Amino acid sequence: MNLSRLDLNLVVALRSLLEERNVTRAGQRVGLSQPAMSAALARLRRHFDDDLLARVGGHYELTALGQVLLDRTATAYDVLERLFASQADFDPVSESREFKLIASDYAVAVFGTELARVVHEEAPGIRLRFTQPPTTIVDDTATLLSTTDGLLMPHGVVSDFPATDLYQDRWVFLVANDHPSVEDRLTRQDLGRLPWVTYQRTYDAPAVRQLGMLGVEPRVEVSVDSFQLLPLLVAGTRRIALIQARLAHLMTPLAAVRVLEPPYEAVPLREAMWWHPVHTHDAAHIWLRETAARVGRRMADGHDTPEPA
Repeated sequence: MNLSRLDLNLVVALRSLLEERNVTRAGQRVGLSQPAMSAALARLRRHFDDDLLARVGGHYELTALGQVLLDRTATAYDVLERLFASQADFDPVSESREFKLIASDYAVAVFGTELARVVHEEAPGIRLRFTQPPTTIVDDTATLLSTTDGLLMPHGVVSDFPATDLYQDRWVFLVANDHPSVEDRLTRQDLGRLPWVTYQRTYDAPAVRQLGMLGVEPRVEVSVDSFQLLPLLVAGTRRIALIQARLAHLMTPLAAVRVLEPPYEAVPLREAMWWHPVHTHDAAHIWLRETAARVGRRMADGHDTPEPA
């Protein structure tokens, strides 16, 4: 494929056509007349040797290839938009733009809130948008990173991409204040006999994988897509949950739970910000990464990981 012979404006038209599935609406969306959008569709059909949009009754539906191209076109559009938004200089005080960061609710609660506060004070025109990591993060990390400005994720989940370390955390267990059979400590036998609440993402943290190496098979009773829900699902039950100490420190005042140390030496958690190499020398991304690293250092210097109550 010779990219020099392609009109990249067709990417804009293709995305609009595939998402709107209507020539007139697609043209209105990107500021083209109906004849101009029809001409773009004709060029795209010749290029792909496929109708892309097939008339069914009084409306259009995507062909099989059109369905395949739907997600790919959105990704390509995001990559091109970020490519051409690259800057040699960046002034956070005067710039106005949005940064998209992929982060779990844990990372947003513990780190993202402080990052947002610093950005609010130092760069009033900058907006942050946090989105949850998709389940495909391990399988398609390159594509994910190419369409975002940063990924907040502990070491041990992704690799082979540049990253800057942010802060450290450690793993602790939550039990109900009135747990009928756990007093001031957990045993390894407790980990095997008691029901669990777990974070249900497919990319289990190294600390969870460590349990398997220790011969502990959690008896999962409830799984959720949010770390912040773990304390609420532990309170008033016999369940236990593995959670990050910094988040536990924030959440224990909201639920009737206690924090206990693991009955083994749990692997530490090292949170980092990962990015695609295409962003490495972009001035705006350099500022974002340096700001994130500075916030991480403040977290480490201001106070250590909270000790259990």
